[in-house]
Amino acid sequence: MADEEREFDYRIGDFQQVRRLLYERSGISLSDSKEQMVYSRLARRLRALGLNSFTAYFSHLKQYDEEWQEFVNALTTNLTSFFRESHHFVSLAEHLKKHPRRNGPVRIWCSAASTGEEPYSLAITAMEAFASLHPPVQIIASDIDTGVLQTAAQGIYPLSRIDQMSNERKKRFFLRGKGSQEGMVRVRDELRELIEFQQINLLDPRWPIEPGLDVIFCRNVMIYFDKPTQQHLLERMVKLLRNDGLFFAGHSESFVHATHLVRLIGRTVYRPANPSSGRP
Repeated sequence: MADEEREFDYRIGDFQQVRRLLYERSGISLSDSKEQMVYSRLARRLRALGLNSFTAYFSHLKQYDEEWQEFVNALTTNLTSFFRESHHFVSLAEHLKKHPRRNGPVRIWCSAASTGEEPYSLAITAMEAFASLHPPVQIIASDIDTGVLQTAAQGIYPLSRIDQMSNERKKRFFLRGKGSQEGMVRVRDELRELIEFQQINLLDPRWPIEPGLDVIFCRNVMIYFDKPTQQHLLERMVKLLRNDGLFFAGHSESFVHATHLVRLIGRTVYRPANPSSGRP
């Protein structure tokens, strides 16, 4: 879109300012190609706040702390679907079936929950693997975006979101809406009971997650960070995993630069590279 067609004046300096602020706040590194995306998404915030320029918006950010979450929410991308990269859920099911019976549940962290499709897919996989609606599994589902977490916690989706699922899964795990909810589905309460949704910024110095995780799903997350941040986050996450725990990455992510941290055991499935006496 040409500058003269834009509702708000938007210069390269504004884009660079947004990139800097987002990196400082979330660690997300925006590429040069995101210039128009930044304009279109933040223009909505300017309209909502009744502001007439990006300069005014930057001043508003400095003045009102609550706007920082809206800023991050607007600029984070939340593309997801049920059983996305389905081979991962096959691997997870196999891992759960072989899982040694320990004291306590299997603990899974879904670090980019988005609108909930991924954590609910994890919960369905656990129920099928253990042949129970009440499997010994706990799922922590986190995201930096509070807006998508609200959608995830509700567990209500358009019927079209489950088009690719088998009829058996649809009948077993979803309730179809009626009346004003026609065309929508809601996940079963048993699925929601397995999941604890919480807002976590991966850049925070402390995460409210205890070590001893059995599985971490961190898919299509690292691609938004630069290499030093990727390395730092991977180090922190691996420390939370059990020695036989699994780390699932996205299809476009590779850790060839971090073989001292993780070793590849499947299609973008990793395990801690070195057993640690500090891990169970």
